[in-house]
Amino acid sequence: MGAGLLIVALALALAACSGGTDRQGREAGAAAPGEAAAMTIYKKQCLSCHAADLSGRVGPSLQEIGSKMSEQQLIDTIQDGAKGMPAFKKVLRADEIETLAQWLSTHTQAEGDDQ
Repeated sequence: MGAGLLIVALALALAACSGGTDRQGREAGAAAPGEAAAMTIYKKQCLSCHAADLSGRVGPSLQEIGSKMSEQQLIDTIQDGAKGMPAFKKVLRADEIETLAQWLSTHTQAEGDDQ
C-alpha cells in the first residue's frame, strides 16, 4: 500500500511540475511548434542582452514583441541586426532564425499581466 501511494504522489508531483514557460502556448492548449528549440536558441544567443524573462537588459524588452513586430520583421531583425543589435545571419541557420522569430511572435503580453 505504501509503494502505491508513493507512485501516486510522484505522478501528481510530476504533473504539477510540468508547466512550461510560454504562457500563451499553454493557454491555447498546446506548446507552439518548435518552442523547445526556440527557447534553446534564445538561451544561447539572446538571453545575455534580453534577459531570461525577456524583460531586457542591454537590449530592449521582448515580452510584448509579438504585438509590435510581425514574424517577418523579427526574422529581418535577427538576420540583419538593428540599433546596436548584431546580425545573426552568420551565427544562426535560416531555420533557427525562423523558429526563434515564430516563438517571439507569440509573445504579445508581458509576463505577469492579466489577460
